[in-house]
Amino acid sequence: ERHGSEGIAVLERFVVAARAQGALVLLDAKRGDIGSTMQGYADAYLDPARPLAVDALTVTPYLGFESLRPVLDAARTRAAGVFVVALTSNPEGPQVQHARTASGTVAGDILAAVAAENAGEPGQGSVGAVVGANLPSIREDLAVNGPLLAPGFGAQGGTVADLVRNFGAVRDLVLPSTSRDVLSAGPDPAQLRDAARRTVEALTAAFAP
Repeated sequence: ERHGSEGIAVLERFVVAARAQGALVLLDAKRGDIGSTMQGYADAYLDPARPLAVDALTVTPYLGFESLRPVLDAARTRAAGVFVVALTSNPEGPQVQHARTASGTVAGDILAAVAAENAGEPGQGSVGAVVGANLPSIREDLAVNGPLLAPGFGAQGGTVADLVRNFGAVRDLVLPSTSRDVLSAGPDPAQLRDAARRTVEALTAAFAP
C-alpha cells in the first residue's frame, strides 16, 4: 500500500499467479472495522469475482467479535477462511489480549468465540485463530476446531521446540508461519526452495504422531 496503485497492482498479479499455480493464498491484512466497511473488506478479499480474492484473510476482533460478522459469513458461504487475531507474537500484545474478563482473558474469549463459530462443523471449521509461535506460555484453550496460524516462527525467535510446547495438544490444527527466515536464503530460487524444504522437514519430524 505504501507504493500506491502500483503496489496494489503487483499484489493483484501475485495473488492471481499464485492461485493459478494451485497455491492457497492467505492475505495477512488484519482488517477490522464495523458494518458496511467490514462488508467491503469481505467483498474485496473473499468474493471470487474480485481481483484480490484470496483463500483466507486475517482480521482483528477488537471492535467486538460480532463486528467481524460480514467476513465470517462470507468465508462460510464462499468456501474461504478467516483467521482471527487472538494471541500475537509481539511484546505489546498482552496489554489487550491478556486483560482480564469475567470468564478469563480477552484472548480466551476470542478463542471461545472462534470455537463457537466452528461448532458442529465436520472436520475443521472456516474460522481459525492467530496464535504466536514464540509465546513463552499459553493458558488459553486452543481447541477451536479450526486452524491455528502460528507466526513468530523463525526470524522472530520461535523454534520447533516452542511449537511443540505450545501446540502439542492441538498439533493437528497448527499452521506454523515463517517468512523472513526463508526469504533470507534468496533471491536464488533454488536456495529459497532448499530453505523451505528444510523448514518443512523439521516441522514434519517434530509434529509426527
